[in-house]
Order: sequence, then C-alpha cells, then structure tokens
Amino acid sequence: MRSLPILYSFRRCPYAIRARLALLASDTVCVIREVKLSAKPAEMCVASPKATVPVLVLPDGEVIDESLDIMRWALARHDPAGWLVGDSVALIETNDGPFKHHLDRAKYPERYASDAAIERAACVNLLRALEDRLTASPYLCGAAFGLADAALLPFVRQCASIDRASFDIQPMLHVRGWLDRFTASRLFDTAMVRLAPWKAGDPDLCFPASLDLNSN
Repeated sequence: MRSLPILYSFRRCPYAIRARLALLASDTVCVIREVKLSAKPAEMCVASPKATVPVLVLPDGEVIDESLDIMRWALARHDPAGWLVGDSVALIETNDGPFKHHLDRAKYPERYASDAAIERAACVNLLRALEDRLTASPYLCGAAFGLADAALLPFVRQCASIDRASFDIQPMLHVRGWLDRFTASRLFDTAMVRLAPWKAGDPDLCFPASLDLNSN
C-alpha cells in the first residue's frame, strides 16, 4: 500500500486548481500526475471511469473524483488557516452551475455555437453578487480567505483571461482586486507548478515539490 495519495491533475483546469489549493492549505502531501487530456492515462480511467480531473486516489484505494469533495476531505483532516469557516454552498452552486454554463460558452463559442460577447456579459452579471460581497469584506465570507474563495477564484480567473481588457473596464473594482491578490500569491504560484504529462513508468513527483517524497 502506498504511503501517499495520488492526485491526477491538469494544470489549467479550474476544478483541478481548486483541489490543489485545498491540498496545499491542508498541508497534504501527495504524488501528482499531470494528465494530458487527449491521452488520459489508463490508471486514472480505471480509478475513476468518468475520466475527468481531478482524481485523488487515497493510500487505501478509496477514490475521490469531485473537486469539492477533495477540498473538503483535505480540510477536514487539517485546516490550519480555517478555510472551512469561509464556505458557502450557495456561492459555489451558482459558480458551478449558471456561471460555469456561461463561462464555457464565452470561452468556446465555436464549440457551443454561442455569442461570446453575450456570454461574457452574463458572466459579469453574475459576478456583481461577488462585487457586493467584496465591497463589504476582503473575502467572500469575511475577513479571511476561505474555501469559497479558493473554489471560485480559478473560474473567475478563467473568465478574466478571455478578454482581460474588457474585464478590466467592468465596474468590479473589488472583484479585480480579489483576483489580482490571488494570482500574485505564493499559494497560487505553488498550485500552478508546471509538470510534464505523466505516463506509466515515470518516477513519482511530489506535490508540493518543495517537500521530499515519502518512500513507496
């Protein structure tokens, strides 16, 4: 039996990013395997037949293959910064439902036969609720960064990256500040480590990379 969990991840996927953020916040060390989405490793597909990242395989063989479940599993074990206090089911449901719907159609208009400008406007409309919250406090659930921030920020970052010039002229000063603080943080830099795609037989890599890998 392995001594460490195995995380199948993809650097740019917002679901995988938020899982990595929670693993970092909880001081959870794991083996990380970067997935090439066009050539998913058989080992990941066997562990999770839905074959989407992130997938966390625990040392006892249990598989957690939903990003929020990975976040809450990790933070339930160890939550030194109190991220679980800053949780919001309602905010996350809006992000993962309506916001993600419009985000996909703004980012990939050819795939969805959508009007990117209309879809971006729909995303901005949904972000107004976050602007209201962030006007009242530095983070979504109060004075400290929490689970809701980590769960939503990768998606807001993806939205902003579609057309940053257009995003920056929207009346969302506090959302932009919240996003920019996040992307300038050491936490984000560590979560966004660049790795070559993993294949069977490759040596195990540790996440975070600054820690020594436990023996198998």
